[in-house]
Amino acid sequence: MDLFRSDPIAQPLAARLRASNLDEYVGQEHLLARGKPLREALEQGALHSMIFWGPPGVGKTTLARLLAKVSDAHFETVSAVLAGVKEIRQAVEVAKQQAGQYGRRTILFVDEVHRFNKSQQDAFLPYVEDGTLIFIGATTENPSFELNNALLSRARVYVLKSLDEAALRRLVDRALNEERGLGKRRLRLGDEAFAMLMAAADGDGRRVLNLLENASDLAEDGEEIGTELLQSLLGDTRRRFDKGGEAFYDQISALHKSVRGSNPDASLYWFARMLDGGCDPLYLARRVVRMASEDIGNADPRALPLCLSAWDVQERLGSPEGELAVAQAIVYLACAPKSNAVYMGFKAAMREAAEHGSLEVPLHLRNAPTKLMKQLGYGDEYRYAHDEPDAYAAGEDYFPEQLSPRHYYRPVPRGLELKIGEKLKHLSNLDDNSPRRRRTE
Repeated sequence: MDLFRSDPIAQPLAARLRASNLDEYVGQEHLLARGKPLREALEQGALHSMIFWGPPGVGKTTLARLLAKVSDAHFETVSAVLAGVKEIRQAVEVAKQQAGQYGRRTILFVDEVHRFNKSQQDAFLPYVEDGTLIFIGATTENPSFELNNALLSRARVYVLKSLDEAALRRLVDRALNEERGLGKRRLRLGDEAFAMLMAAADGDGRRVLNLLENASDLAEDGEEIGTELLQSLLGDTRRRFDKGGEAFYDQISALHKSVRGSNPDASLYWFARMLDGGCDPLYLARRVVRMASEDIGNADPRALPLCLSAWDVQERLGSPEGELAVAQAIVYLACAPKSNAVYMGFKAAMREAAEHGSLEVPLHLRNAPTKLMKQLGYGDEYRYAHDEPDAYAAGEDYFPEQLSPRHYYRPVPRGLELKIGEKLKHLSNLDDNSPRRRRTE
């Protein structure tokens, strides 16, 4: 059976235009250009198990079908959304029959393989190991997080990229000019309408063809598809943004790193990208508060209350006033002096607290609200800082007996922390010169 041909009337445009050879395949030049390993594997029929990782509509399924075609391999496909171990076993039986009766290898293509749980993924392993089938999985999620190590060790991961404008242009031209596409309709697409289509497609080839097909259904033969018609179809489109998925974490990481890198323009861009993708503004407001403590800290203590105020505005007023307040906070953070001294100091203190366990509080630091506690020495020799010169008990030790004094917090020479550092250095000199230090470091 021809893998690429069936009743063209019953098929959507994207299916009719599915590439039947490497020359028709668009995009992924980093994998399929002459001399690239995957291109060599396709042309030589050198099959191996692999994972195709990339966003929707970039040709993962088509590439798997092409691999089967050029290798003269039987092609079996299951969807992890609908299938289970039963369907996997059925595919294995088909593979055994193909090998026994026809001497053909079998490619088992698993779409959205990240949706299989660990036991379902393990079901592939014996048959991949003994060569019963060649496994190809497609996923939009990071395989490092979603696939178990045993499966990853037996398959090579290929990263597929979003289709660029040139690749999408090729798809649109084929759709408008080829007979199996819309060629008989003699439709045209102007530059402005094409740009609108590109923005809506967001690098997704399937989506661009679906939108074009929907537009063609509303257009007359020989007509130019205009921007008004496209706008009526698109409405309020959203860019690719999967809450909790790879794109989500990539974009919040980009926002955080742009703020840390003191680039207000890039910070605003990633903030806008996440809003445009449908991210909850309150989630972003919470993350901005985190940035204020982690990356600004005491270099500019005004940052934290400003971010809390922006969060409050978002909760009270919603969109768009709240988003503007959060944008103001983001720009302030990006332009503020940077310090992660509190963040690093806190992490160091947490590590030592976990490492040393439940060390007792020194007696001189304990309260003594009862007579018995006073008899036991609670609070003895405690020096009330306000009664000391400069309200500082020079030489006093506030750590447990088993720990020498530590320095977790090391202010940076920027912003207010420049002054804080000078103050702490002055106090340290007082400690060094004090005859009352209980012990030395």
